[in-house]
Amino acid sequence: MRRGLSQSVRAMRRSMGNSMPAEDHRLTTREMARFVADGFLRFDALVPDDINARVVDELRALAAIKLRQAAGGGVAENAEDVEHGRSLVPLSECYPEPSTIGEMLRLPQVHGIIASLVGTDPVFDHDFVHLLPAGSTFAQHLHVDAVIDSRDPSFDVQLFYFPNEVRLGEGGTRFVPGTHLRHTRAEGVARYQNILGEQQYSGPAGTLVIFHHALWHAGRPNPGTTDRWMYKIRLNPRVPQVRLWNTEDLDAIHNDASDHTFAHMREDSVAQILRTMQPWQQGHEARYEQMERARLWRYVSGDAAFDVDYYHTRLEGRARANEGGS
Repeated sequence: MRRGLSQSVRAMRRSMGNSMPAEDHRLTTREMARFVADGFLRFDALVPDDINARVVDELRALAAIKLRQAAGGGVAENAEDVEHGRSLVPLSECYPEPSTIGEMLRLPQVHGIIASLVGTDPVFDHDFVHLLPAGSTFAQHLHVDAVIDSRDPSFDVQLFYFPNEVRLGEGGTRFVPGTHLRHTRAEGVARYQNILGEQQYSGPAGTLVIFHHALWHAGRPNPGTTDRWMYKIRLNPRVPQVRLWNTEDLDAIHNDASDHTFAHMREDSVAQILRTMQPWQQGHEARYEQMERARLWRYVSGDAAFDVDYYHTRLEGRARANEGGS
């Protein structure tokens, strides 16, 4: 679990200006494998308290812009508008100084996560400010933030930033780990309720949760006594998402296709991480998920022969045999 920066590191960050260093803050191979398996990563209290305290004023101003646009006010700018991101623009050009949102996004520990998943300077897709006043009964149905996706393994990420503490029972975002590889339509999951293994967010101020864009999720009511703020930003890759993380530990745990539960199985491997199922993934669903996870790991690792429990290798071997290959 990553924490906020020390004073010395904060000073170093300030001296870097608008640069976006990430070299020592990228994800590990284990973290990347967990993202492939679960469709999300969570980092408690990652953003320092001084940023959390200052960002709400900017979120309030940004929320006013979003509300005006949603009400049919269009995209015409007012003089008092805060600087905000624009679709198709590189992230490095969004939220320049003195933006507090930009300061948060340029934190080395935040940018390292972004760089590991979608590259060092991804495209800004859109963002949104979710404000739920104290006592609000508004709730979303379960949904996916996409109309429908192809079988292309590339993915966007969505960052969910909680600048304030959300206590247990105060209605934080709910989501279903492991649902990101189901290839469903946006509203096609709305009828599902109380899925086994569903999580309901609560946590300290400054927590960042990173979603694969296809993870099922929903906003919940706020029965608490304080307003709840959450900032969401979606980012698109501009480069192949292959080995962007810190791969120093990759060779140690990256297994070959012979790793098989019923033959020779390593206990410390990427495959073992990808075998760990969510409570709703039982029986044949678990095998389907293993195949989907292996397919995504092939993409991000650049290893087209990677497998978990021989499922793809078996099918591909038969196909080669029918084609007269070896």
